Amino acid sequence: MYFEDYDNAGPQERNGDDVFSKPVRAGKRTYFFDVKATKGNDYYLTITESKRRIERDGRYVYDKHKIFLYKEDFEKFSEGLEEVIKFIKERCPVTETPSYEERGEKLNTKTEEAPSVPNSFTDVNFEEL
Repeated sequence: MYFEDYDNAGPQERNGDDVFSKPVRAGKRTYFFDVKATKGNDYYLTITESKRRIERDGRYVYDKHKIFLYKEDFEKFSEGLEEVIKFIKERCPVTETPSYEERGEKLNTKTEEAPSVPNSFTDVNFEEL
């Protein structure tokens, strides 16, 4: 497994051929699960967390973090993830989670309403992230 900020990723990691992609919106974050192929046609997975925030000048910027996960690490990674998720679920059972508004939190410090979220992922531009 390899963890790196996308902006510092080497050209080999950035230029893997895209095979399959699955974006997942989860609260304030979007996770991208991307299957890529090496020049030797070996597959690996990149997991990118993207979170939008507002700069002081009002511009939107995206904080991104990326994990590179290779086939030889899949089993141990998934076992560790399953164990941690099971631990959390046992200690903190899932309950109905109130929305940000119900908890009295603001999603955006500059405006009163939440930023709009498109209903479809067909217009996702990975180059902008």
